[in-house]
Amino acid sequence: MPTPPAGTTPPSAPPSPPGPPTPPIPLTELLASKDLGLRRIAGPAEAELLWVHTSEMADPYPYLLGGELLLSAGVLLTDPDHYVGRLVAAGAAALGFGVRPVHETVPGALIEACDRQGLPLLEVPPETPFTAIARAVWRLMAEARHRELRRVTRAQQALATAAARPDPVPAVLHQLATHLGGRAVLLTARGEEVHAAGRRLPPEPAGALTRLARVVARERPGSPASATDTHGDTHLSAYALGGGDGLVLALAAGRRESGDHTVAGIAVVLLSLLAAPHQGADAAGRSAALVRMLLGATPDEVAPLLGSTGPWTVIHARRTDGAPADALTAGALGASLGTALVDAGRGGGEAVRLLLPGEAVRPMQENEAARPLPEAEADRITPQPGWTLGASAPTPVTALDAADALAARALAHAQATRTPLTVDAPVSGLAALVPPEEAAAHARALLAPLTAPLADTLRCWLSLHGNWDRTAVALGVHRNTVRQRIGRCGELLDADLDDMDVRAELWFALRQG
Repeated sequence: MPTPPAGTTPPSAPPSPPGPPTPPIPLTELLASKDLGLRRIAGPAEAELLWVHTSEMADPYPYLLGGELLLSAGVLLTDPDHYVGRLVAAGAAALGFGVRPVHETVPGALIEACDRQGLPLLEVPPETPFTAIARAVWRLMAEARHRELRRVTRAQQALATAAARPDPVPAVLHQLATHLGGRAVLLTARGEEVHAAGRRLPPEPAGALTRLARVVARERPGSPASATDTHGDTHLSAYALGGGDGLVLALAAGRRESGDHTVAGIAVVLLSLLAAPHQGADAAGRSAALVRMLLGATPDEVAPLLGSTGPWTVIHARRTDGAPADALTAGALGASLGTALVDAGRGGGEAVRLLLPGEAVRPMQENEAARPLPEAEADRITPQPGWTLGASAPTPVTALDAADALAARALAHAQATRTPLTVDAPVSGLAALVPPEEAAAHARALLAPLTAPLADTLRCWLSLHGNWDRTAVALGVHRNTVRQRIGRCGELLDADLDDMDVRAELWFALRQG
């Protein structure tokens, strides 16, 4: 690069080169090295060092990249003001001036020039070789690099752990916001907030972040995969999630560390996988509508959509902690169970409902009623951390409505017994030996005195072996209410409900319903 004529200043600094594969070193850390004896005598205290360079040239401008701590003994120093101006124009981070043998002290004109032009000036004592300073900078850079690698590793582990939680998307965003010290938002292509974590942004930076997210939203060919910007002191970045569904991860932080892009990249991969079952709001709505149709439409209407008459397994699920499940969280559960047919419900504490094609659970045998499903007997359904599941047995499409009721009953049993997975099934075994018409007629006659709430309470109470507390949990009522209802059942049926024969006959009749 040619050197401009003496007395002139280049109109602008050279383009900033790519940074080194190490974090910058704060000048204060170098000054804290007592064995070097460095002393700041001019200029600001805040600066970040990217390199160390030694030069005794009268004008080192053409050979500087920017961000250097330039070390010099001032062999050819004649015009301190012009010399400092050239260093500032080149983007040097600081100047280290060694005293002796050329100069007994740091020239006063150099101190004044550095103060005036805002360049940190360090006095290097005679006993400190320039090579010792360079070695100290490289050591600090290596330590910073190791710290950054540890930070990225911790963040990666935390994000992976969050992705395994029952609410993976909010959990990943929370960890991301925590590790970046800012805000993490999942947005749709139209800028609608799906989930967010971290400190809230003022309106202006929040608007800038939304606009940046629209830049990378994959609504048109050629959209970039990521973009960055700043708004005042806030660093903004946006990343398009894979899958072509228009979801964008948007981040805002007050300070951008060298490993932040790596941490964000890990989160993008995890969120892309977690959001894949979601497939956008429209597809999620179609999936939920399909599930509702399958559980309520006639077999002739749904068979063409399925391409098969079964078997199918219906699952009802609730969060163990009682929190509601949004579409993304429910979709992640569906992905874990191997189905995209997920209905997250309409809010208000509704259970998540899922349809699994194929024989996901083994049909139950005689007297197996509602019970925990041993892991060894499960083909596809396994307990999911943070969830309580109730499943029906495999059923043809013609019986999905009954399977839906069985899954709801199994979920209530699982919640009452604090079991992560319970399966229920239609009548089988010895009970199946009785002709269905005769069994149904006997059940109607035997249970005729009972209203539907009383029959449901009796069925739940018998399935839980007469346990008052668990029945109350399963039905969501007070245990005294259960006692009153069961007592009323005994009165209406004119039967001793403590008699095992009576219980068995009633259980047989209730299983026909």
